[in-house]
Amino acid sequence: MSARDTTDDTLAPLIVAGGARPRDQRDLMERPFFSLAKSRRVAPIRYQAGEVEVWVQGLPDFGMATIWDADVLIWAGSQIVEAADRGLATSRRLRFLPYQLLTATGRATGATEYRLLKAALRRLQSTVIATTLRNGEHWRRHQFSWINEWTELSGPGGRSLGLEIVLPDWFYRGVLDRALVLSIDPAYFQLTGGIERWLYRVARKHAGRQPGGWRFEIAHLHAKSGSLARQSDFALDLRRLVARQSLPGYRLLLSREARREILHILPLVSTIELAAPVDGLVTSGASPLVTSGVNASGDQAQHAQLTLWPDGEIAAPNFDSNQESNLKRPPLRSRR
Repeated sequence: MSARDTTDDTLAPLIVAGGARPRDQRDLMERPFFSLAKSRRVAPIRYQAGEVEVWVQGLPDFGMATIWDADVLIWAGSQIVEAADRGLATSRRLRFLPYQLLTATGRATGATEYRLLKAALRRLQSTVIATTLRNGEHWRRHQFSWINEWTELSGPGGRSLGLEIVLPDWFYRGVLDRALVLSIDPAYFQLTGGIERWLYRVARKHAGRQPGGWRFEIAHLHAKSGSLARQSDFALDLRRLVARQSLPGYRLLLSREARREILHILPLVSTIELAAPVDGLVTSGASPLVTSGVNASGDQAQHAQLTLWPDGEIAAPNFDSNQESNLKRPPLRSRR
């Protein structure tokens, strides 16, 4: 049976039966759709780059959906893609056991985690997004919430039968378009910092596995993040990440060009499933590296990290979708 695009909520839900490799939706990976803070955020996000506009507002009672809440969307999108790959009918309506989501995103399964999951669903439902991304033929701006509705299911005697959620059409159509979906490393779910998680998603979308990686001016990254932190504090957080080198599959370097501070994102050499040998990491060609201002040096050598990306899951360089980068440059070529 071929995959069907089923947007009618009266159809049977997609019953989640097994695991799926984590995949993320490109439009969500680099723009400020989520709060990066663990504390409640009520200040709206307003972002514009060219014709792309993003406006996000959370209800004061619950606050804006956070980047940790976005794990629900990553997991749900991964299930839809997996079902489509297997030729199954897909739906915006998903039925699942909380245990499946919690274990797949690297979380414990105690009563506290179940309570936190329900709080995340409330924030996802109460957060309102308006964007011009992927605007249709007859509309300019689309407004929606991350979850249209969610239900706790119960059986005889009050026995829990799990949860059911209904995703917005904007998100659903985005994950059905395979050009808009990228695999991510499962180690992403172990990242604990908001900026750290956001930066990994930016790295995965822009740098991918391109030998030359990608580079951003710090001020540009600050604007793209939607963070409420001052730019100086945001830059300090990035320097700490450079010192820790905690992004799975990537190495971070800092340099200065005149008065601009530049963050370089370089993919690490994969240790599994390589189609051919590579020459290793190269520098960006920028001016000499500078230290990060913290205990460890910003250009300190790091040990290679494993990556779990299947080679066939990662497509060609991402230049066609990275028009908003202010420092775009072609990747360096590896020697034959």
